[in-house]
Amino acid sequence: MPFTYAIFGAGRQGTAAAYDLAHRGDARRVILADVSPEAARKSAERVNRMLQKDIAEGVRVDVTDSAAVSKTLKGVDAVLSAVPYFYNLELCRLAIQAGANYIDLGGNTEIVRQQHAFDEQARRAGLSVIPDCGQVPGLGTTLMVYAISLLDKAVDVYMWDGGLPRKPRPPFNYMLTFNIAGLTNEYAEPGIFLRDWKVTEVEAMSELEMVDFPAPIGQLEAFVAGGGISTMPYTYEGKLRTLQNLTLRWPGSFPHLRAYWDLGLLSLEPVRVGKQQVVPREVFQALFEPKVTTPGEEDVVLIRVKAVGEKDGRAAQAVIVLVDYYDAATGFTAMERMTGWDAAIVLAMAARGQTRRGAGGVESFVPPGLFMQELYKRGFNISERVEGAEG
Repeated sequence: MPFTYAIFGAGRQGTAAAYDLAHRGDARRVILADVSPEAARKSAERVNRMLQKDIAEGVRVDVTDSAAVSKTLKGVDAVLSAVPYFYNLELCRLAIQAGANYIDLGGNTEIVRQQHAFDEQARRAGLSVIPDCGQVPGLGTTLMVYAISLLDKAVDVYMWDGGLPRKPRPPFNYMLTFNIAGLTNEYAEPGIFLRDWKVTEVEAMSELEMVDFPAPIGQLEAFVAGGGISTMPYTYEGKLRTLQNLTLRWPGSFPHLRAYWDLGLLSLEPVRVGKQQVVPREVFQALFEPKVTTPGEEDVVLIRVKAVGEKDGRAAQAVIVLVDYYDAATGFTAMERMTGWDAAIVLAMAARGQTRRGAGGVESFVPPGLFMQELYKRGFNISERVEGAEG
């Protein structure tokens, strides 16, 4: 059965999602809606050109205009929000009203928990509402749940993840591949983990450690950032002793980021500068974004998951490693594939009725085995193994 999809936000991840939906999502039509008609048109044209068929349509829609959003959603089976996280609560509400399955790329756990409050409405309507379906949280969340499923009993679950330039350039050694507001929110907000079986808030920009990856990657920095596992700690509280993720960056990145944090440049609290009130984070974003925006540069996304527990009565660990590079064949960056294609997989699953109905977390609503099948269909470089636990 072919489906009609709508995507709000015709940027990098929205375009990647549109391509995957049009290619593998049983799509009849894919609507790309953006406040910029030029961006929407170019995105749709790119998808149609790549697939050599007229399936994507670009339209101008301002997501702050509820009437325009509702009009766009008429006849839509499933909708993806690929706009900044602060628009997601209202878009979620309008999607349910329109009878459309809804997912988004998330970015703020508190907003996500408010979206989960739509559970009863979504169940009554026979819909799936699954926020936070980006790379991490989203793809990484499902990989963690899948790793847990490979053991008879899991106790401690860890994830390390990051999107990086293949060739780091000093002084920042970073390449921006998604919205700057999402990045700074991760850097500013605490990590919500499980420690000793309980939900625990851990300060951002802390707990630095070094992690080794096979060549050509080598050694990377890993540290706490916010939002990486979304609501999963609340779901697994009392069931796992440890649940956490650390963000990966090239060596030398952490001292810069920690200095910005200590200085208060990631704060949303206005400060007086002369006669004006200035939001420090807005200043940081305006200065940092052009320094790390390098169009055409190739990137790599790394995710390592380790679940430690028991298998067949013995101590064991399940390890999953995913490494993805910029794809020259499609022109999509690794981050666009890991984020946009993940979102497209879940959205298509929701449209097909393969996800749980209601509103809730990825960890509860996305079947991990089926999701892994979809990843393998797309040719991603994934390794998985179960072995004796490290001493």
